[in-house]
Amino acid sequence: MIPVSILDLSVVTTGTPPAQALRNSIDLARHADRLGYTRYWLAEHHSLASVASPAPEIMIGQIAAATQRIRVGSGGVMLPNHAPLMVAERFKMLEALFPGRIDLGLGRAPGTDQTTMHALRQRFDPRGGDDFIERLIELTLWDTREFPEGHPYNNVLAMPDDTRLPPIWLLGSSDYSAQLSAQIGMGFAFAHHFASHDAADAMIHYRAHFKPSRWRDNPYAILAIAVIMAETDEEADRLAMSADLNRLLRDRGQYRPLPSIEEAQVYPYSEAERAHIARNRSRLFVGSKQTMMDKIMPLIELCKADEVMVITATYDHEARKRSYSLVAEAFGVGTQMVA
Repeated sequence: MIPVSILDLSVVTTGTPPAQALRNSIDLARHADRLGYTRYWLAEHHSLASVASPAPEIMIGQIAAATQRIRVGSGGVMLPNHAPLMVAERFKMLEALFPGRIDLGLGRAPGTDQTTMHALRQRFDPRGGDDFIERLIELTLWDTREFPEGHPYNNVLAMPDDTRLPPIWLLGSSDYSAQLSAQIGMGFAFAHHFASHDAADAMIHYRAHFKPSRWRDNPYAILAIAVIMAETDEEADRLAMSADLNRLLRDRGQYRPLPSIEEAQVYPYSEAERAHIARNRSRLFVGSKQTMMDKIMPLIELCKADEVMVITATYDHEARKRSYSLVAEAFGVGTQMVA
């Protein structure tokens, strides 16, 4: 069966302190490690009441220390928010501490609003972060030590200098990200939960145009999907009510903590809002094991994905863990090789 991994946003739920979301992430990672998942990636978001983790590299260290074998990485570090040297240093440190278990996923988006983006970047980024490719090239040069002769960084060390960067992945939800990943020969992860209709074209393009590089000999594409799985379709639909309302509010610019099922049940939906939720369900797989596998497997085959990465947001932490247990059973997690 295909390798299966987890993308965790450290989602904050209504009535629960954000710090608990971080503790839940560590608990879920231990659960995933025991189940046999391949990777556990953490996202970067800033100034969002619904997401508790703005610094995935800190969570990566904590989770790698709390687990035994699962790969841990960023899904991803938003490179325009950071100096490439700092990213190189942090992930070389992580690789030195947890050799062979770290992934570096990189994104182009700010992971926040314009005002917060300015607060993050103002001291070192007069160009506004519109230089992702240049930053990516610089990041790789901190690893290879191949700055051109006379470059001012030639004598700067990205410590620990005896450790290489972990595998680099580019994240995206468009053809552009697929093209860039293929051109420079890196792994590619497509966010189906952001852009469900573009997944197959982007991932097939990536595979067809991949150029072998020092980073990877062959293409490797991860399909990230949103899933809520339960013992029955009815229970999964009930659990998904929180995510449905949350997405509706997010699409209006309201980034609140994930609402409870009870809050979603009493929300006065208009007909237009119900239609909006129905459209959003195209980006969310909800149901029992059999129902979901009948929908997910054709998508995986269509996209020619090498790996699937699951993101699950439920109000109840134990229901979330149970969903991942069911996903593991459905995919036969625990028998796959790590790429």
